[in-house]
Amino acid sequence: MESLLARCWAATLKDAPGATAVIDAATGKRWSRYALERAAARIAKSYQSCVPRPWHRRVIISVPNGGEWFSVFLGLVSAGAIPVPIDPAEPLDSLLAASAALGVTHYWRDGQFSQVLRSRRTPGRVRSECLVKLTSGSSGIPKGLPATGKQMMADGRQICATMGIRPSDSNLAAIPLGYSYGLGNLVMPLVLQGTRVICASSSLPHALAADAARYKPTVFPAVPPVLKALAASDLAAGSLDSLRLVISAGSPLQPEVAQAFHAKFGTRVHGFYGTSETGGIAYDRSGEATMAARSVGTPMEGVRIDSGRGGTFSVSSAAVLGKGRFAPADRALTNEWGELVLLGRTDRAVKIAGRRVDLAEIERAMRSLPGIRDAYVHALEGADSVLSAAAVSDLSPAEIRRMLRLRLAPWKVPGRILALPDFPVTGRGKTDFNALRQVLSTPRTATSISTLSAARQISART
Repeated sequence: MESLLARCWAATLKDAPGATAVIDAATGKRWSRYALERAAARIAKSYQSCVPRPWHRRVIISVPNGGEWFSVFLGLVSAGAIPVPIDPAEPLDSLLAASAALGVTHYWRDGQFSQVLRSRRTPGRVRSECLVKLTSGSSGIPKGLPATGKQMMADGRQICATMGIRPSDSNLAAIPLGYSYGLGNLVMPLVLQGTRVICASSSLPHALAADAARYKPTVFPAVPPVLKALAASDLAAGSLDSLRLVISAGSPLQPEVAQAFHAKFGTRVHGFYGTSETGGIAYDRSGEATMAARSVGTPMEGVRIDSGRGGTFSVSSAAVLGKGRFAPADRALTNEWGELVLLGRTDRAVKIAGRRVDLAEIERAMRSLPGIRDAYVHALEGADSVLSAAAVSDLSPAEIRRMLRLRLAPWKVPGRILALPDFPVTGRGKTDFNALRQVLSTPRTATSISTLSAARQISART
């Protein structure tokens, strides 16, 4: 084993080879560390036999959460290949399109390695590259972010140290293992210190409760839609008693959801903020900031945040990809408790009738209104209503507009407002801004409502 991750896994394996590493809750199958290693060795041998010059080739993993995912991942790592985890729900055409864009040579799917039809050498790779994270691309094709073993291990260590994740813990995996969130909170704790992973049978409330009752997980990295469904379910108060730590990331968690979850299950939700380029950035250690929607918490252990002009900031740590320093597209400030408060994106300023308007400012004004749980503003260049907005609220668009006129200059009040019970979300649990932009750009007809089935009403311009 030559890679840093492979050597780290070898040490974890040697420490307790018979310890349970992964449980597939859907089937009940348990994988010890030794069983994972044996399966990984078979994968590595299969890869080396079918791929000429196998060292340092990018290989897509298209596998659901489970023991197979880990065995393929570890097998590729031990063979010197570079895993590129991708959503297994993606159709084959999308998989091949992503392969071409990412410089992938082979992929693992349906229990075997296959060669990509128009394979090519991976551009710009370095010898220390150990895997490629994927992040959403503006063209619809994911963007690849090469990561080294040192960076991935640093992120895992910072997460375990900050959140108090121990080798004796059991992580409940309902988020995809291959996403940056899953890699840092689920994969790295297992590789680094042997923290067991229980792959959930489903992300539905009753299935999660059944998995919790049977396997007793202690840590649950979750996303807001799953936490909202759990809080609104008819589950008994003690259904999740084995959990000592519940984490929320991917998109902002509404304080009402955090409060309802705590009231129902007696466990606070801890907000977590990071990016694919940086790994974890900030974490709400007490859960109080998440309950009050006050901030995304204080910097992670080993993370430095430097403020710039206009709310810009940069993140420095051993986990940051590239040269160890990265400036996210978000804007933020530090409050009196030393917590990071997100203000919106840096790239969301537009001009209306010659005046510069910050879309994030309008969103903050909307969120501050009573009865509005979330907001999104979109600029429609060349349309009659230059500003169009969506709000998660039970209020009517007319009510929202009336209150906004008391807080904003007339040219900042959206001409069109869409009221929704919830925003659509992506498979990663993040707000689906593409879907919101699509419906906000659609003419005011019934077609707009059908585009988002959750839509309640669309205002007429007044």
